[in-house]
Amino acid sequence: MVGAIIVTILLPILSVAILFDLFGIIENPYFGFLLYLVMVPILVVGIILVYAGTFFSRNNEEIGVFAVEYIKEQFSRPGRYSRIRNLIYLIIGITFMICIIVGFATYGGFHYTGSINFCAQFCHTIMEPQMKAYQNSPHSKISCVECHLGKDAGWAERSRFSGLKQLVAVATDSYSRPILSPIDELRPGRKTCEQCHLPEMFHSDRLVIKDKFLPDEKNTHVQTVLLMKVGSGEFKMRSAHGIHWHVSQKEELYYRHSDRERKKITSVRLVEKGKQDILYKAIDADLQPHEDDVSRKMDCVDCHNRPTHIFFSPNEALDQKIAADVIPRYLPFIKRQALELITQDYPSVEEANANISRKLKAWYQQNYPDLLEGNATLLAKAIEGTVEAYKENVFPKMNITWGTYQNFIGHNDDSGCFRCHGKLQEEKSGKVISSDCNICHVILAEEEADPDVMRTLSGRSITSAPQNR
Repeated sequence: MVGAIIVTILLPILSVAILFDLFGIIENPYFGFLLYLVMVPILVVGIILVYAGTFFSRNNEEIGVFAVEYIKEQFSRPGRYSRIRNLIYLIIGITFMICIIVGFATYGGFHYTGSINFCAQFCHTIMEPQMKAYQNSPHSKISCVECHLGKDAGWAERSRFSGLKQLVAVATDSYSRPILSPIDELRPGRKTCEQCHLPEMFHSDRLVIKDKFLPDEKNTHVQTVLLMKVGSGEFKMRSAHGIHWHVSQKEELYYRHSDRERKKITSVRLVEKGKQDILYKAIDADLQPHEDDVSRKMDCVDCHNRPTHIFFSPNEALDQKIAADVIPRYLPFIKRQALELITQDYPSVEEANANISRKLKAWYQQNYPDLLEGNATLLAKAIEGTVEAYKENVFPKMNITWGTYQNFIGHNDDSGCFRCHGKLQEEKSGKVISSDCNICHVILAEEEADPDVMRTLSGRSITSAPQNR
């Protein structure tokens, strides 16, 4: 009876709720949780109770006799057969409806637990930093599970069991702050990345333009122009070359590290078929192997360690906002003042917002009162953009600040490429792995205002006077 009551109540509610979810009428992340992880399991429990009650009452002679006599009566009395038939049809219809709903719910629940809503928005405070970084990344249109779970069953199940441990950590408030990069729980980088990117096809050089604004009165716009030697792992009988030589199948690289983040490399072994292995060891002899020290084959995530959850440095964050005109470049010293304020420690985002707003207003009212009189909205826009740059990269509740998560692309702060280049030497000859800039790129301009190469690319004469922009 209890099971029948539960099924009777939940069946119509679930029918409507699943339709709402299928058509995207309700997009609240907690709606999916209530639907698939609360109501559907209760419905299943109700069905189990019905069958369990029927099973345990099978030895009750009085009920059995009553049921048999009742059925005989219904079949023997005139006009009763059609009633029984309709009842049978009703039971079949309800059973069919339950099967459909449970089937849809199982399918929907599976996809909900792999959705962005569940992965990034359900535990809002914990995953907010990763969600913000994900939204600003080149992979913002790709769902979490495509990288974290993948299609192969082994890694998918392993990731889901890892997710269960994380749910327990959230429920018991025992999770780390900040969340550690899941280095050990991620699928092998090549299995993930090569679903879309093939190293065999990375064969052309690429022009990269970096915009930067100096912390002076005019927020001078300077540009660095690089010709990146992207290269490939092997392509149409061409040998591996350029940056992506590191993932060559013919010349494989294996390395060991002394820290969890794999920033400090202790040794590298180059393995090429038909040739003797070449071993490179760290020049710094004090580096000790990590507790989980094993020889790891180099793959995509050893350089692209933050391909989606990208956190910027204070300079990079402000440069992006100024370049996009989110922060007005024409406000004198805005880069310098904003940089000074966002790099201070604040106990919460609310305090950061209040302090940045108050201090920027006070500074410009003291130093440029005339400018603000005619352009009140200019400062308001600058404050909003500065706070936005802070809020996208710093999360006090999770102990995430500037530099908490390092990006190994490039060689900022002596990391990235410089983990090996210039730090390791061949064991036999003592030859150091080169750190020459031209190995990976050609510098066409470095922090220049209106560089010649940009004038050439835009079709302007190199001999013409620089134009103010």
